[in-house]
Amino acid sequence: MTKLEIKNLGYSIDGQEIVKNICIDIAQGDFVGIIGPNGSGKSTLLKNIYRVYKPTKGRILLDGNDIKKNSYREMAEKMSVLSQENDVAFEFSVYEMVELGINAVSSKNKNNEKIILSYLAKVGMDKFAQRSYQSLSGGEKQRVLISRALAQQSELFILDEPTNHLDIGCQFKIMNLIKEQNLTVFSAIHDLNMGVHFCDVIMVMYDGKIIKVGVPSEVITSKLIKDVFDANTYIETNQITGKQNIVYVP
Repeated sequence: MTKLEIKNLGYSIDGQEIVKNICIDIAQGDFVGIIGPNGSGKSTLLKNIYRVYKPTKGRILLDGNDIKKNSYREMAEKMSVLSQENDVAFEFSVYEMVELGINAVSSKNKNNEKIILSYLAKVGMDKFAQRSYQSLSGGEKQRVLISRALAQQSELFILDEPTNHLDIGCQFKIMNLIKEQNLTVFSAIHDLNMGVHFCDVIMVMYDGKIIKVGVPSEVITSKLIKDVFDANTYIETNQITGKQNIVYVP
């Protein structure tokens, strides 16, 4: 499995530093969540990793190799991405949307159809294979995009708010599905309870910096949530899962 290292990464826009001296080491097979308020730099950091943005300084390494030396096809073989921006200008079917992910890493072959339908089935969208992608609801589109990323069968999964648009039942099904793949995962997470339940490691980002890293039970405290999100909470132990349960107090 793929290991991700980020060394002294910085990124500026119009002279304003958005991402500040980020150092991250994500071990193979870890599910790492990054949390933080809106505007803290989470999505900008992820975009540097999957090369939408070019870092102002620092390096990003996959398995010890600088990503700048990889072609985009080589990157796709190592990394699957689910971003927040997924506007499609053309009229694709659901099947074709997932096929785009496979075509990024391999040429067409007779096994592709089986792979595509298999991953659509995993997210409950196989019956929609011939439907227009544009005709779907926001949650249905999100499930198709997750299917596309998984169908690439890359070992590193970069996710930006993977449960966006999903109802609560789908949120848990999708997060369980991702967890079951035994991938190396780096994900921006909005729902702190989801982060506590699924992540091996939580990173907290604030004002462009990583300010705390550790296992969820050590990182997620009422004080941190108040300091970072300005929200009042009560944290208890879930008697069924044994994990933290964050209760928000008005």
